[in-house]
Amino acid sequence: MVNEIEDTELLFMGEVPPEADGSRLDAFLGERLSGSGISRSRIQGFIRQGLALVDGRDPGKPRERLAAGQRVELYGPGEEGAVNPSSGELNILHSDEDVAVVIKPAGLTVHPAPGVEGETLVARLVHHFPGIASLDPSRPGIVHRLDKDTSGLMLVALNEEARLRLAGDFAARLVDKVYLCLVHGAPGEGSVDMPIGRDPSNPTRMTVAFSGGREARSDYRPLWVSEGGAFSLLAVKIHTGRTHQIRVHLSHLGHPLVGDPLYGPREAAELARTHPRVARLAARQMLHAAYISFRHPGDGERMAFFAPPPKDFTRLPLHMNRSAQRVGVVGLPGSGKSALCAIWRERGVPVFSADESVARQYLPGSDGWRLLRGRYGDRFVPEEDEPVDRAALFRAMMDEPALRREVEGMIHPLVRHDMDGFFREHADGRMAVAEIPLLFEAGWGGSMDAVVCVDAPDGERRRRLADRGVPPERVEGLDSWQWSREEKIAASSVVVSNSAGLDELDACAREALEDLRRLRAARVREFAGSLEPLFRGHGLPFLEEKGA
Repeated sequence: MVNEIEDTELLFMGEVPPEADGSRLDAFLGERLSGSGISRSRIQGFIRQGLALVDGRDPGKPRERLAAGQRVELYGPGEEGAVNPSSGELNILHSDEDVAVVIKPAGLTVHPAPGVEGETLVARLVHHFPGIASLDPSRPGIVHRLDKDTSGLMLVALNEEARLRLAGDFAARLVDKVYLCLVHGAPGEGSVDMPIGRDPSNPTRMTVAFSGGREARSDYRPLWVSEGGAFSLLAVKIHTGRTHQIRVHLSHLGHPLVGDPLYGPREAAELARTHPRVARLAARQMLHAAYISFRHPGDGERMAFFAPPPKDFTRLPLHMNRSAQRVGVVGLPGSGKSALCAIWRERGVPVFSADESVARQYLPGSDGWRLLRGRYGDRFVPEEDEPVDRAALFRAMMDEPALRREVEGMIHPLVRHDMDGFFREHADGRMAVAEIPLLFEAGWGGSMDAVVCVDAPDGERRRRLADRGVPPERVEGLDSWQWSREEKIAASSVVVSNSAGLDELDACAREALEDLRRLRAARVREFAGSLEPLFRGHGLPFLEEKGA
């Protein structure tokens, strides 16, 4: 039988006394637990399920011989008791006289156990299928299990003959199961073939245990990886069914499940710090039993079922993939880029200015200042305590195209570094704006989610520059370094007209923000649409393979 038990408690812990030296493990525990209501056959089942430890090791067999002084521990669901039916909702995908396939919601425990409060799945099963009450006092119809906070498909036997056949098929690994899970990091594709046993230092956990562990194998493939590789959506096929198998295996690889502090405490703490929105939504381990394929216990025909994950699961990738919309602002000199950005700043939009970044790079002691002084000596930095002589540098760049390209090769990477840091700082917001006059010319357009071009007629923008004291020859030089007005407009997502004045620009700024909001919404819809087929099982890895 597949072993995916949770909510176990310590039933016994003690040393083997001298008079019990050489005793069988099951006999020793049966004697210690006599009167508890736990039969010896149940104890043997617990031992086979890996719920017994001898000196921290999983013996695996009830007939294990004990030695005096060894420490023995036994974990299990405790005393059996009749299940009281519950009329709670039960999502039944299929039922006939032998078997039912249901979808267990996250947060619902499969069967009663000590310390478990509230109703259980089996209580709902007994209500909907009263005939199964005679199969087992505490877990009628259960042939495999899911953790309390794992959602998804469960197979239920509706009579004793079906239970025995299905249990045999699980033991023979003739039942195929595929899970969907959201994990930290980007593990790629692979297989884990590592034994699992109870963690001797923490009885509530399982661990990879090369000594005394039980065989466990999981295959996994990525379906989606978030930008930057912080999160991944995986399909996982299990070939065995050990307790917490997927959680243990992926944690061992360094990619624990999102929302699983038991097997990823460090990642859970970091998630709460860096992605608080995702941490709040991930109120459970993000694991969903999406697919099951089995032989019908009556006629032997193969049956297969797929269940889409619940909303808490499908919503998370939208937030994991969410980052501030990166907006670049371009336009020829005098078009009004800075005026537009000033309006947005007043409305709380974070804005980065390439011109301000360059000015910082020209201050004494800055990286740009050091590069220019190191390359050109005192030509543009006359004194060690003075900033770069921007007027002299500009004249030289106008007169010497090779020098201009060389200076841009030194200064542009520094500005790009500042810009990237700005976007990282504001990654959790809705949008962040970078005013980069040479965005396209520097080849940075592809780093933006949207580009806004501020446009003004040539005569109007030249008049504005003249009013600011910019000589015509300098305007000509600045224009010559940039793409044409038509090229910038054609390459931009949104065009803001700035031909009349600040009042009109303010209205256009509002319209541009709405255009950018629509672009954000379209991006979210496109991303959600790309995941929807996977959440519906279309093209899901492992399903198309023989036997799955």
